[in-house]
Amino acid sequence: MDKIERTKERFESRFGMIMAMAGSAVGLGNLWRFPFLAAQNGGGAFIFVYLLLLLTICLPVLMTEITLGRKCRSNVTRVYDNLGAPRWRWAGFITLLTPIVIMAFYTVVGGWSVKYLAQACTFRFTDPGADYSGTFGGFISSTWEPLIYTVIFLIVTALANFGGVKNGIERFSKPMMTILSITIILVAIRSLTLPGASEGTKYLLIPDFGKIDGKVLITALGQAFMSLSIGIGILLTYGSYVKTKEDIAMTTISTGLIDTLFAIIAGLAIIPAVYAIAYMNGTEPAVNAGPGLVFITLPGVFASMPGGSIIAILFFLSLLLAAVTSAISMLEVIVAYFIEEWHLSRNKAVSASMVLIIVLGCICSLSQGMLSGITLAGMNIFDFFDVVSSDVLITVGSLIMVLFAGWRIKKADFLDELTGHGTSRTPAWLFRYVYFMVRWVAPIIIIVIMLSNILL
Repeated sequence: MDKIERTKERFESRFGMIMAMAGSAVGLGNLWRFPFLAAQNGGGAFIFVYLLLLLTICLPVLMTEITLGRKCRSNVTRVYDNLGAPRWRWAGFITLLTPIVIMAFYTVVGGWSVKYLAQACTFRFTDPGADYSGTFGGFISSTWEPLIYTVIFLIVTALANFGGVKNGIERFSKPMMTILSITIILVAIRSLTLPGASEGTKYLLIPDFGKIDGKVLITALGQAFMSLSIGIGILLTYGSYVKTKEDIAMTTISTGLIDTLFAIIAGLAIIPAVYAIAYMNGTEPAVNAGPGLVFITLPGVFASMPGGSIIAILFFLSLLLAAVTSAISMLEVIVAYFIEEWHLSRNKAVSASMVLIIVLGCICSLSQGMLSGITLAGMNIFDFFDVVSSDVLITVGSLIMVLFAGWRIKKADFLDELTGHGTSRTPAWLFRYVYFMVRWVAPIIIIVIMLSNILL
């Protein structure tokens, strides 16, 4: 099969490229999932393990995915064809399926963030005694309102993809990431200055090594893979837009560090505030609230916080921007497929992708209400899509990728592309370390994650 060279599209600048890749990584996983997982798994102990795994496992795998993307210069279904292994093409379709499944429920949660930003802007979070759990449950189980917000979120997302790589994704990512940085830092500063917040800060930043166990290790690694968008096809697609002379090592390190920094700042914006409100009310901190921490617990926290109405606006704006930047990157994986395989124009490819995601998103949204009686493996459709994507598709896609990079591609060819054909200024030992981790360590770790998801 002929190799497709996407010569018409490249990232224009290194800063824009890093912002786009960081935007793909910084999403709901950072502002929604990371804080409650850290809270439930020992706080500082979880973050310590997360950082350790980031440096040893995740960055090499991240680097590998970008490298394969730049080398193949195609959509994800042609990756293995263009790397000389047409019999592996089925693996490319698994990678394509992953962002489709994720986007189906991700856009629904993105719609929730639109709704809650609108509520924050109309000062709905002012009563500490309000039933925010009942309000949230009533909203997501209703029929039309969540669908409307889901479509709004997807339209906002698609606006960037209509513009292409340079004039759309890159141009949108720069201001979005800048605004997101400012807003989440402001929220964190306010949270840290509340009375009683210091206990939450200590819990989050000072590790209790006695709390580190197998569950913490597995949870931290799984969260890191999801947060960094590993195995979703985003970095394969974005990698195909990276110029040959760009230093992949520095790009990867920058992306990983920005993503992790955002996750920790998000934790500092949420957990100390939860501790502070508990301190003021004389109650126990609700750190085990789980996924409901953002949409159920935090509105009550904002209502109890001095200046909480403004902080609520900033937080839910941050949540929406984070969701959009990640959704843009996932939608681009699907768009690239339609452009190259179906030979559609970009506008038609984006429109076709939107129709597909809207249909699946509506089904996921309705599964919280009128379609809740339909179950798959004992779960509603929304939860089923979530579990299948995180526990199956991402891990399977990542395993195939590292096995291919470590065992199917020649070492010399892999290192040649990774080093930009010898132009990278990164020390040579780092590249040898990356190859060793991808060939020997990463496959074992990913298999352990897969088995743990099945057995635990």
